[in-house]
Amino acid sequence: MDRYFPHEKLTCYQLAVTVSRWFRHTDFPAGSADLKDQGKRAAAGVALAIAEGSRSQGGNRKKHFRYAEASAAEACAVLDLLELPEGRERQQELRRIAAMVRGLR
Repeated sequence: MDRYFPHEKLTCYQLAVTVSRWFRHTDFPAGSADLKDQGKRAAAGVALAIAEGSRSQGGNRKKHFRYAEASAAEACAVLDLLELPEGRERQQELRRIAAMVRGLR
């Protein structure tokens, strides 16, 4: 795949896309639709903030990467509230994303 935008080359962005897709395609327990929605939005927010931050400069760059880290924490918290297959693995990926994003600020 040809890469055009800077964020497309970032491992943290690629991993964020993977986690976001996992949230979208994973079955959540009955009665937890609100948490699935929150987790999907938070996980998508991670990828989107990384993309926007990678094209920004100065304070805006830092702001977007802070948003990405905060959204990763939010998605991780959703997984704390549920026991899902592969949930712990996704939490580890979200923590890894947050660490990588901190390095970009």
